[in-house]
Amino acid sequence: MKKNRREFIKVSAIGGAALLLNSSCTESDEIKEELTTEEVIQKKPIVISTWEHGLTANEAAWEILASNGAALDAVEAGVRVSESDPENLTVGLGGLPDRDGIVTLDACIMDHNSKCGAVACLEEIENPISVARKVMEETPHVMLVGKGAQEFAVSKGFERKNLLTSESIKQWKEWLEKSEYEPIINIENHDTIGMLALDEEGNLAGACTTSGMAYKLHGRVGDSPIIGAGLFVDNEVGAACATGVGEAVIRVAGSAMVVELMRNGKSPADACKEVVNRIVSKHENVDGLQVGFLALNKNGEYGSHSVYEGFNVAVAVDETNELVDSNFDKQWD
Repeated sequence: MKKNRREFIKVSAIGGAALLLNSSCTESDEIKEELTTEEVIQKKPIVISTWEHGLTANEAAWEILASNGAALDAVEAGVRVSESDPENLTVGLGGLPDRDGIVTLDACIMDHNSKCGAVACLEEIENPISVARKVMEETPHVMLVGKGAQEFAVSKGFERKNLLTSESIKQWKEWLEKSEYEPIINIENHDTIGMLALDEEGNLAGACTTSGMAYKLHGRVGDSPIIGAGLFVDNEVGAACATGVGEAVIRVAGSAMVVELMRNGKSPADACKEVVNRIVSKHENVDGLQVGFLALNKNGEYGSHSVYEGFNVAVAVDETNELVDSNFDKQWD
């Protein structure tokens, strides 16, 4: 990987000290400088994503970021890798179907100008993230769903194809023997790739894509395509995305809350932790309920937190691309 620059930038200090230093003051320029500015290390570019499959996705995103490309292009290219991987049973091609044996896909994307696009319950289209970007850039809408989303995708040149693979069919048929819906922490629940990036221009973008919870009711949509739940970007502050049981994330507008907490001064890690705690507090029983958040602020600082251990984050910065274990609240036997 190409090594990024570490830039030292000066930002205004919070408070009224600077207002006291008007033209009539006698303090030296050095004191004025000390009171009105501070040094902040800004790490860019950087790309982070959820789960182990994020490592390969990061590689594609980094190729764009390392060439001074845009964060929006990077996150789209990155998650497309996961969508097109037939061995990934939780995203795109090869994703496990609903209980009727139908693969339905959800995705959203958001840029530094707060423009966003999403698709939900999309069938037979391998790369829903690219359809979501088309919704963002070529329609007046934010979200298209179901048959309408598919018709729109086909009209834009996307090919319809069977997304079931021999492995996903095999696992679905095995599930049908008992038809018990009991999600397993960090196995069925890691049903998403969320990706956040900060480019050389200092702009943020994010993408989120999934085949949803395996064996869900047909038509179920989780948090992944919902702006403010599965993903949120505010270029003044930072970005966040979620993974895990989407219903729990939707109930607290999870990713938007993480960003707002960063706006109020919390670090990415602390912001993620507070929203996880909020989710836990709103459930009488969190047995089997895994949720994780990932956040990146404007200075390139990142953090994550999850209900249970086992959530990990792929981080690409400088010349490295590595998997980092998330902080967590609970353990299980």
